[in-house]
Parts: sequence; structure tokens; C-alpha cells
Amino acid sequence: MRISRKAEYALRALVALARHGQPLQIGELSRVENIPVKFLEQILLSLRNDGFLASKRGVGGGYTLKQSADQIPVGKVVRALDGPIAPLPCAATTSDDVPCSCPDPRTCPIRSFMTQLHGGMNALLDARTIDDLAKMDVGQALAFDI
Repeated sequence: MRISRKAEYALRALVALARHGQPLQIGELSRVENIPVKFLEQILLSLRNDGFLASKRGVGGGYTLKQSADQIPVGKVVRALDGPIAPLPCAATTSDDVPCSCPDPRTCPIRSFMTQLHGGMNALLDARTIDDLAKMDVGQALAFDI
């Protein structure tokens, strides 16, 4: 499973805002995180529309987190931008009406395994917040329990 570049940049922007603690303008955020300005504009608009960000125009304006960083699960951000997180489309739900390429989705061991993987990935992504990422150092990245 890969998250999109859009979701990656969104996470990076949210972490930067959490670390900064004050409003950041698009140009500054783009420079600091090395994200193309036009793409960042689209991402920040999506994040604002999804309730993750607030924006203010004018002097001292920019983007800020709308809620505390410890209240924003990583998985919620990724799903807002990329949709359901699953290694196979049929693993994103237990419904039998989701298209599946196997002969019988109810008895497919691959679907069963991928559904378990889906649950584990989502649990880990939902257990970590933007605040966790903002406070993380490189050594901590290896210490996450799965």
C-alpha cells in the first residue's frame, strides 16, 4: 500500500504547522517543506475544507491547525485525501458486494489476509497523531510498536 504524494505532503504540512505553533503562509510552508506552491495550495484547501486547518488573510495571517495536533489521527488525514486505506479494494470492507477478482470472495484466503492487514494498518495509522509525528525524532521512528 502506498499513500499518495498529496497525502504525504498534507502530513508534512500538518506536522510543520504543529511544530511551528503559529500561522504559516503558503510560501513559507512551501519553502520549508519543499512542496510546490500550486500543489500545496490545493492540499491546504482540501485540509481546510475537511476541518483540519483554519486560515486567516492579511498581516500575521496564514494557516493554522483548527484543532490540537494530538486530536488529529494520521489515518484520518490519509483517508480524507486518499479514501479507504487497503491493500486490495475488496479488503476495505467486509461486504460481499465489493468487486473482487477471486472466484468466491467469501472463501478467498487472500482477501481474508488482506482484510486483516487492512485492519492492522488502519489501527496503527489511527493510533498515531500529528502531534506524535511532530515530536518524533529519527530514532523514535524505529520504536513504533505494531
